[in-house]
Amino acid sequence: MTDKELKKLTRAELLEMLLIQSREKQQLEKELEEAKKNLEAREILIAESGSIAEAALKLNGVFEAAQKAADQYLENVKRAAEGKPEP
Repeated sequence: MTDKELKKLTRAELLEMLLIQSREKQQLEKELEEAKKNLEAREILIAESGSIAEAALKLNGVFEAAQKAADQYLENVKRAAEGKPEP
């Protein structure tokens, strides 16, 4: 809207425009705040996913070590049952 068109408007029309713009601004601020919250939640999920993946890898190593120890124990039990000495 040009300056000439604005000057031709009544005070009531100008106030109505101001109210409309104020409502739109409030709605946009609300949407922006919601978008920020969603972004923060996603960033937290991404960070937690990395932590979970790291924990899973560490647990995998623990399970591999436990499996090795169990296999070695079973081998020793079998040798003892057969009367063979441990290596």
